[in-house]
Amino acid sequence: MAGSRAYVVAKRLFDLVISLAALIMLFIPLVVIALLIKAESPGPAFYSQERVGLDGSVFRIYKLRTMFEGAESGGPCWAAENDVRVTPLGRKLRDCHLDEIPQFFNVLRGDMSLVGPRPERPAFCDAFEQRISGWEYRTLVKPGITGLAQVSGGYSLLPNEKIVFDLDYIGSRSVALDLRILFMTVFSVARRENVR
Repeated sequence: MAGSRAYVVAKRLFDLVISLAALIMLFIPLVVIALLIKAESPGPAFYSQERVGLDGSVFRIYKLRTMFEGAESGGPCWAAENDVRVTPLGRKLRDCHLDEIPQFFNVLRGDMSLVGPRPERPAFCDAFEQRISGWEYRTLVKPGITGLAQVSGGYSLLPNEKIVFDLDYIGSRSVALDLRILFMTVFSVARRENVR
């Protein structure tokens, strides 16, 4: 049953085991990438950003920096294809989704899950709630590193298209569906699909 106590407990245990294993295995590559980012352009190797999570709570999501420092000095801006704010190395990291490795730490903290709707920034959520029916229901579950929308249409989907997949996931989530989404994510990353 979607959202049952047994499912929630199993999902959290799975999140903890996989995210901890991922951080241990990827620790050295993470350090190397961080040094390359520092060498390429001024600014920190990592950055954090406010996102909306479970029950509307705001948390800080962690990523490897892929943009030039000060890229959003003018305020929140939706990422575009071939965004000029993205560094050459940042583009490669995004191509392989390596910029999202630090989000395994968010999973360990309990801010996120491996699978769930991708978390959005508060400013965008406020706007989408006014324009898109059902957007507020996305916060009924923890946001995820990957989700049904990402493996179904990727970053090319518009917010009003993503919500269809997000609500479908929320209503039918299960261990089997989570595993299917994770498998599809690995396959998509290996083929370098759904890059933003």
